[in-house]
Amino acid sequence: MSASDDGIRIGSDGRRRCFWCVGDPLYEAYHDREWGRPVDDDRRLFEKLCLEGFQAGLSWRIILGKRENFRRAFAGFDFERLAGWGEAEIARLLRDPGIVRHRGKIAATLENARRACALVEEAGSLAAFFWRFEPDPAGRPARIDRRTLAGLTSCPEARRLARELRRRGWRFLGPTTVYAFMQAMGMVNDHLEGCAFRPEIERARRTFVRPG
Repeated sequence: MSASDDGIRIGSDGRRRCFWCVGDPLYEAYHDREWGRPVDDDRRLFEKLCLEGFQAGLSWRIILGKRENFRRAFAGFDFERLAGWGEAEIARLLRDPGIVRHRGKIAATLENARRACALVEEAGSLAAFFWRFEPDPAGRPARIDRRTLAGLTSCPEARRLARELRRRGWRFLGPTTVYAFMQAMGMVNDHLEGCAFRPEIERARRTFVRPG
């Protein structure tokens, strides 16, 4: 990466995008339609945390390509339903070639579903709890370019959220995983300066009604 590389690339439609998505239609669609847009739907939030856990040691592109398989295998990430699953379902999932067949990650997803149910009892919704940890804009970088983004692997709020989740028994969730979750679910806007979608995300964040 040269010092002058701002990380902006031109997509097939001529629009300026963040470097990491250009050239891959699935990644471009994810970047354009999902990444950074605020989410308050509990099932989507739970799904993303689980998939971030499955990503550990892999790339998000691998997980994104298997996302529909994961949704099918894990009952649409309905955490109330998953909370009742046990060894029989783990054994079945370990035979499913459409997902990442890692016993620890599968078992963690089911345990996290039980922890999610408890958190809803405590906070009213997952969204109400997670959005309490939205990073303070005053502590964010003044400009998000490629070099800045490369250094944004966590933040104080992500570390606090990861610590609180682990204290409640959630598994396969560290500060880096949680920060990636925040980026994707719109708790921060890490689209690069010059990306055509950064202003859209800013508008969406301004009008978004924070839950709770």
